[in-house]
Amino acid sequence: MLSVRVVASSALCDEVVDRLRDDPAVVDIVLVRGAAVADGGDLLMFDVAREGADAVIHHLHDLSVDRTGSISITEPLVVMSRAATEAEAQAPGHPDDGVVWAQVESRARRSARGSWSFFVFLTIACLIAGVGRYLDQPILIIGAMVVGPEFAPIAAICLAVARRRPGLVGPAAATLTLGFSVAFAISVAVWWVAAQLGVVDTVEATTGDLTEFIVKPDAWSFVVALLAGCVGVLSLTASQSSALVGVFISITTVPAVATAGLTVAVGAWGEAGASVLQLAVNLAGLVVAGTVTLAVQSAVWTRLAERRRRLGAIVDGPR
Repeated sequence: MLSVRVVASSALCDEVVDRLRDDPAVVDIVLVRGAAVADGGDLLMFDVAREGADAVIHHLHDLSVDRTGSISITEPLVVMSRAATEAEAQAPGHPDDGVVWAQVESRARRSARGSWSFFVFLTIACLIAGVGRYLDQPILIIGAMVVGPEFAPIAAICLAVARRRPGLVGPAAATLTLGFSVAFAISVAVWWVAAQLGVVDTVEATTGDLTEFIVKPDAWSFVVALLAGCVGVLSLTASQSSALVGVFISITTVPAVATAGLTVAVGAWGEAGASVLQLAVNLAGLVVAGTVTLAVQSAVWTRLAERRRRLGAIVDGPR
């Protein structure tokens, strides 16, 4: 269940309440008259089954509630209510599969904007992965994959394409490009200084059977990226964040940037080019799979919502 709080004018709240009363997915409607201090508006609160939340939010948006008032959505840890249980039973699908597009898009907008923590985590992840490639230690590569935050802007790009939000593509792509560029530049600088000091050499930087997959992109790299992209966006829309760890470990974006920085610093241009190709293959697979998955989810839930509205119209007709 999701808890929704609406602050709006009395007339608008009355219109919303009339709509909510006929929705079987909505329970515990509470209306407090004149609760808003600023303009004397009303406070409306209600709970809605996650599977039916998107249709309710869409209706609130159609009424311009978000422009003339405000909408807040939270997810309580526990809801003990027979009415809530019945509402979830009547809503289509399973609660864990319900997609709240407003929530997904809000998260995507935040991810599209770069932050200092994003750049710091991505840079440190690339430095760790660079050490992992140099020492031929897969455990360091895996650790770097988990630390890397690059999937967030990638998912934002997928959402922008699938949901036709062109305003998200530019910021998300810029954040991703700038993040990789900063991490690459710092990696090159660090490894170049280390090479000048005699700490690293070309042979060690370009050998290592256990981590050689980074500089050997192939069809399987693309297949894994496709699968990871699918699981990644599903974990975000279904709020199953635990699955994201597996996604991070599956993709070779951070190791590719790190290896490119290491090999450029020591002048191994062939491996640097192979690393860039690995990065391109992984990004392509992630974006393609993520976009298709989100598009399919959007189409399915739109069809379910339309079916639900038609059934509601049939039920309300004879009244």
